Amino acid sequence: MSDMKEKIRSFIVENFLFGDAGELKEDTSFLNDGIIDSTGILELVDYIEENFGIKVEDDELVPENLDSIKNLEAYITRKTQSAA
Repeated sequence: MSDMKEKIRSFIVENFLFGDAGELKEDTSFLNDGIIDSTGILELVDYIEENFGIKVEDDELVPENLDSIKNLEAYITRKTQSAA
C-alpha cells in the first residue's frame, strides 16, 4: 500500500472506525458501508486539505473523488499533478 493510501487509511480508522480497521479495503465505500456520514465528509475534506496541500472545490465533493481510499488517492494525485 502506498504511503498516501496508508495515511488516508490511518485517518479513517482512527477517526471513524475508532481503531477497528475490520474489513476496510482500499475500495470499501465510506458512504454505502456507513463509515462516514455527511459531517464526516467535512472532516475528511479538512484532513485532505491540511495534509496534502490541495483545495477541494464544492463541485469536487462527489463519491467518485471521496468515497473510498482508492478514489481519494486517485483524486489527490490528479489534484497535485494539475497544480504542479
